[in-house]
Amino acid sequence: MKTLYLMRHGETLFNVQHKIQGWCDSPLTEKGIKQAQKARDYFSKKGITFDHAYCSTSERCSDTLELIVDMPYTRLKGLKENFYGELEGESERLNKHLSPKDCETFYIQFGGESSNTTRDRMMKTLTEIMDKENHENVLVVSHSGACFNFLRAIQDPTEELNKGFGNCCIFVYQYDQHQFSLKEVIRQEEQ
Repeated sequence: MKTLYLMRHGETLFNVQHKIQGWCDSPLTEKGIKQAQKARDYFSKKGITFDHAYCSTSERCSDTLELIVDMPYTRLKGLKENFYGELEGESERLNKHLSPKDCETFYIQFGGESSNTTRDRMMKTLTEIMDKENHENVLVVSHSGACFNFLRAIQDPTEELNKGFGNCCIFVYQYDQHQFSLKEVIRQEEQ
């Protein structure tokens, strides 16, 4: 059975400023750097090593990944965050009261994409990754919305959403017979 460690990037400047951050990017904060280092220490303490590593094309993801592992990795557009169109870089107050159901179509009016598009893109990309030979223990660094929408494709995400998807949160999935199943979610306070 294969294992996928799907992780959200460390805290960024836009996270602190409460700005909508999809395809636009901002740098990791000092706290974000420390979160990534804490995740690295968690993996090391647990004796978890990876045979392959991937991340979104966003620098916040590659910067996080580089703080965790010292190995070659691949950046993939399929692991990007939801695209929020004209709301990219704007205040989170513009989308603060949206439910996951609202997000399925809300951003389309602003030239963004449906959360269903993100869900399908993540499922396709992660399935392709895990179907590769010699991909037994894989680390992938992506984004909160992308991780949520991937989980939504597999199971009801409500319980995990209510617990929060903080920065450097790690979703541990088992992959067997072309099926993902969530094994556990490791949050920063548990690392």
